[in-house]
Amino acid sequence: MFDGFFLLGAGIAHFMSFESLFNLAWASLLGIIIGALPGLTATMGVALLVTLTYGMAPDQAILTLIALYVGSIYGGSRPAILLAIPGTPASAATTLDGYPLAKAGRAGMAMGIATTSSGLGTLVGIFFLALIAPWLAEFALRFGSYEFFWLALFGVLISGRLTALDNPIKGYIAGILGLLFAMVGMESLHAHQRFTFGMQQLGSGIDIIPAMVGAFGFAELLGVMKRRFVPEIIESKDRVIPRIGEVAKYWRTTIRSGIIGTIAGIIPGVGEDIGSWASYAAARRKSKEADQFGKGSVEGLVAAETGNSAVIPGAMIPTLTLALPGSAAAAVLIAAMYIHGIRPGPMIMTENPQFLYQVVGMLLLSVIAITIYGLSLTKLLVKVLVVPREKLMPIVYVLCVVGSFAITQRMFDVYVMVFFGLVGFVLREMRYPMAPLVLGIILGELLDVNLRRGLVVSDGDLTPFFVRPISAVLWAIILITILMSMPAVSNRVGAMVSKLFPGKEARTPNG
Repeated sequence: MFDGFFLLGAGIAHFMSFESLFNLAWASLLGIIIGALPGLTATMGVALLVTLTYGMAPDQAILTLIALYVGSIYGGSRPAILLAIPGTPASAATTLDGYPLAKAGRAGMAMGIATTSSGLGTLVGIFFLALIAPWLAEFALRFGSYEFFWLALFGVLISGRLTALDNPIKGYIAGILGLLFAMVGMESLHAHQRFTFGMQQLGSGIDIIPAMVGAFGFAELLGVMKRRFVPEIIESKDRVIPRIGEVAKYWRTTIRSGIIGTIAGIIPGVGEDIGSWASYAAARRKSKEADQFGKGSVEGLVAAETGNSAVIPGAMIPTLTLALPGSAAAAVLIAAMYIHGIRPGPMIMTENPQFLYQVVGMLLLSVIAITIYGLSLTKLLVKVLVVPREKLMPIVYVLCVVGSFAITQRMFDVYVMVFFGLVGFVLREMRYPMAPLVLGIILGELLDVNLRRGLVVSDGDLTPFFVRPISAVLWAIILITILMSMPAVSNRVGAMVSKLFPGKEARTPNG
């Protein structure tokens, strides 16, 4: 326990230098700007910035990426409140009460509440990160090839299930498509090239960074250029800094939403938008002012902003201890860690225990940065919303191309970026989620290697995949997840619940 406190203190003190604070300052501000511009997402911002951090020290590179990540999720609340347009998908629930508050002449107060709620939500998640991550890393040491196979499959499927609630089959298809892309190139056990179709450039497989820059950056650029809008910004004339009583009044909602957001972050690939909506729904069920939700409820705004911000440290828990990304942006962070020589996974507490607590320090400093910016630069940050897209999108395109080329200085990587951008754009238009596809590319190697390694160890016997305790729990969860996404099974379960608990409405994944 005392070792943990010592490492935590050392992790925070490690970044008390001019270089660290400077990188924190510009990355947080850049993140807020990216989040505030509708059409630019946190994942796209992190993916583009990864390509610019090759020359930085590993700790400074990860610091800038996490600061930009935290700032982007927070920055999405600005257009959500002032334009009723979420800057990022994570801020969609914020529009329900943030915009009505702005129309009622309380835009400043709404932005102040959003700022403090984002900070408090991140702090709740940080608490659970410091508490759970060391234990989970120790527990994960019990995992073998059989468990890691099911864990990778679980991550892809649960991501597809929760990011496509209206049609889980689309989420599964996107995840499986990502797994298929991951099979391209030379496999590691026997050095045999697969699915290269005679293209020498594909021998090393598909590089994850160009794929993610294309799927999240170039595809988003195409989507933004397709949609046109003229911003009509509500001016902020009231006070921005909230009173202590206004924040403390909803402390139960803050804690509840922080816990829900952290749990949403722990589940692989789910993301901030699910954490926000789940927190908002829970707050509405428990609130004494439920009738005010959607009409300018401060409690609803607190729940939405706390929930989406708590996902960030929650997503770091599986990212650092299992190398399973808890969100789409966390998937980019895993790639960045490998690029900079940091290996996340069960061995992190043995090989690099200080890094976990350094991440805690990065998140704490990022909270301080967004709070200072959010409460002091409100009027200046609002002006960012009037930047014409016609001037912004060419810059994003150049960053996509340069970032993809800079990795290995091959034009082939630019073609990969464009290919995944076009695929991502088409899939988005057909309402397929991108997170399962990217997660499938990242986890494909983990799934493939551990499946074949397990079969080698068991001499081709599939039994260990199903009878080992942890494996049995994982495949049972996967089976239940797939069955519950089928309308016929879901409706039958709902009917059974109604018979067992008459007079109460049964809630199923499809209704």
